[in-house]
Amino acid sequence: MPTIDSDAHVVESERTWDYMEKSDQKYRPAIVKPRGNSAAEYWFIDGKIRGLLRVVMTAQEMDEVARRTGRVMNTPQETREMENVPARLKHMDQLGIDVQVLYPTMFIERITDKPAWEVAICRGYNRWLADIHQQGQGRLRWICVLPLLDVGAAVEELKFCKQHGAVGVFMRGIEGNRMITDPYFYPLYDAMSQHDIAVGVHVGNGCPQNLDMVSQYNGGGSFWKFRIPVIGAFHSVIMSEIPKQFPKLRFHWAEAAANWVPYVVKDLQRRWATQKKDLPDNPLKEYRQYVSCQTDDDVDYVIKYAGEDNITIGTDYGHNDQSTEVEALGNLKKTGMINDRQYAKICYDNPKALFAL
Repeated sequence: MPTIDSDAHVVESERTWDYMEKSDQKYRPAIVKPRGNSAAEYWFIDGKIRGLLRVVMTAQEMDEVARRTGRVMNTPQETREMENVPARLKHMDQLGIDVQVLYPTMFIERITDKPAWEVAICRGYNRWLADIHQQGQGRLRWICVLPLLDVGAAVEELKFCKQHGAVGVFMRGIEGNRMITDPYFYPLYDAMSQHDIAVGVHVGNGCPQNLDMVSQYNGGGSFWKFRIPVIGAFHSVIMSEIPKQFPKLRFHWAEAAANWVPYVVKDLQRRWATQKKDLPDNPLKEYRQYVSCQTDDDVDYVIKYAGEDNITIGTDYGHNDQSTEVEALGNLKKTGMINDRQYAKICYDNPKALFAL
């Protein structure tokens, strides 16, 4: 059976920005490191630190995580940074993965407040991924990043991305001072519907003020900063007019796990009943919402609320955080929570429909 990894990653490097036009090199992101022996590196854009590039973990540290959790995270630098596309494909073969859908890394946070910077950086990133797709023998599809500060420029850039293998548009649950249900994005949703391309709502947060607030006294790391906006945005989309106004638009809710689905669906049932509205029996299927699960989710229970046709799974390939499980697709089959038909849907049929592959 073919398999699709619905949430893998590329990790941007200095080489990524070689794809920026010569006239745009003045906007080129730079890498900075703190003084001392810190293993962390950051992106420096428009005079500000704009997010973590990487924290270098030793092989011993990754082995310790694998021992404690059973999750393999280690990936070669040349494959996660796409310096060697054939090696990436070979590793996919070893993992039993036929197709990966590639999400970005640095865009989990907002990269700039200036449209000109965003247009230039997004264009460079998308041309890098277009080249990766060309080398990928049809096995590396990707989620594009668009300059959402300028919807007109975003709609125009979308045309290039669709022509070069993109299957989705990267968005965060909060985009600047707007929710993704804001009518500001409607022209983009209309264009995405016409191009048969999905909305990829990945863990992240595009509101610097919100990030600063929830980062204070926060022992939970990225949970409140990056995961909660995904769940809140899902609820808002279902409650909004978007699913009916754009009846072809599909949403992917990525890397926030799926155990929250029953909780949100129950809340929607009560809320819609109070408003004397009829919630569909299966709102995910009715409104074309797809959620990526993790192997430690109670997937059989989630399916009772999400149905069999709207759950996918991803490896988070290229990262080394709590979501990463390079062998996730294979491990899901070993959990015993789902039958063979459900496994085939989660690992192939559902992502194929989601991304129109």
